[in-house]
Amino acid sequence: MSGRKLTDAEIHEKLPSISGWTLANGKLHKNFECKDFVDAFTRMTKVAFAAESLNHHPDWSNVWNKVVIDLNTHSVQGISSLDFQLAAKINEIFGT
Repeated sequence: MSGRKLTDAEIHEKLPSISGWTLANGKLHKNFECKDFVDAFTRMTKVAFAAESLNHHPDWSNVWNKVVIDLNTHSVQGISSLDFQLAAKINEIFGT
């Protein structure tokens, strides 16, 4: 299900399709700010269900209203199309 590791050229070509995401340390990276902790946690819960449906899980952290998410595909040791799929779903959930 993980597909293959995307080339740097493929990653840079796809990056504009996921608004606000950047590359950091070989991962897709984005910071989100919510209105408060409950809002952040609610959105993280929705992301958890989306991630589980793809069997693809983020590296993330949360402090009060801030959520930091990094995506890469461990099985290919890099970024795959699954990371872009999950990033797009995360953007929908966070409304960005």
